[in-house]
Amino acid sequence: MAKRFIVACGGTGGHTFPGLAVARELVNRGHEVAVWTAGRAIENSVMKGWDGAVFSTRARPLALRHAPGILYSIMRCRREMRRFKPDALLAMGSYASLPPVLAARAKGVRTILHEANTIPGRAVEFLSRYANAVAISFADTERFFPEGKTRLTGLPIRENIGEDPRFNDVPREAFVVFITGGSQGAHRVNELCMQALPIVKRELERMGKGDDLYVIHQTGAADEEAVRAVYASHRIASRVNAFEHEMARAFATADFTICRAGASTCFELAQSAAPALFIPLPSAMRNHQHFNAEAFVKAGAAMEAIQETVTPRSLANHILFQYSHPDHLEAMREKMKSLAIPDAASRVADLVEGNC
Repeated sequence: MAKRFIVACGGTGGHTFPGLAVARELVNRGHEVAVWTAGRAIENSVMKGWDGAVFSTRARPLALRHAPGILYSIMRCRREMRRFKPDALLAMGSYASLPPVLAARAKGVRTILHEANTIPGRAVEFLSRYANAVAISFADTERFFPEGKTRLTGLPIRENIGEDPRFNDVPREAFVVFITGGSQGAHRVNELCMQALPIVKRELERMGKGDDLYVIHQTGAADEEAVRAVYASHRIASRVNAFEHEMARAFATADFTICRAGASTCFELAQSAAPALFIPLPSAMRNHQHFNAEAFVKAGAAMEAIQETVTPRSLANHILFQYSHPDHLEAMREKMKSLAIPDAASRVADLVEGNC
């Protein structure tokens, strides 16, 4: 029997992409689904592929100065929930989950949370007391929640990840380095790569292999022109975009990826069987990106560099090592592939259906 569900997945692309994956799965099962976002500009490009109902909660980050805005958002959510009459709410974490979940509790609507990272965020940890179930991406996360409340589902990812082909215009003989700091970019990672890739280029030229290097770089809006100019000045063949709209093809083309360690990135790498060097965001809440990276490093699927200590030279050495050791890359690729949970969206949808 068809049900009505709300999927609250705003805040960042890392929360919105997984939410949309589950929303599509629920629609495919015949349900009516409304997607609730926080109303941030960064969500617009992510939401382009969703043609269903959308509601902006106008949620605000968790801070005392935002208290009036948070209260306003809760009231908006309560009014919309009264109108839509959902059978259950799925909240994908971040501050954007707070108003929907509190509104659901006030209206007696059953609630399922999803935690993407190894270490729960403050919102999910707090809201878990009100939830009927908590879906988790990493097995170790279970210890942070009440016994019997969690279900290991993995993290839902964009449905074309691991399926789309490589870029046709990238030479097949090239060693392709893909750099991404997530949907908003990562300035420090960009800076390091702008200095490291010219070193790699010079070293390859000394070996008579200067044409072997190709770079795909998702920069974020602020650094796009600077990155493009550096690569052009050093004659580094590249594809540079502020926002890479063909991430599946970028992962499929890459031999080696340099990236942050947000949960979505981690599981998209796994689904793409793409070896990686993680440079976790040091300011991430509760250092969760380090622990995400650590789970993949322990499995032999990736390596980790600490932002405070990595240098352009050491980063260049990482890239050159992978270039010179294809067997090591292949071993990492197999380990990465073993960590994929391709049916995560289906698992979360099962949990939502089972709690209404």
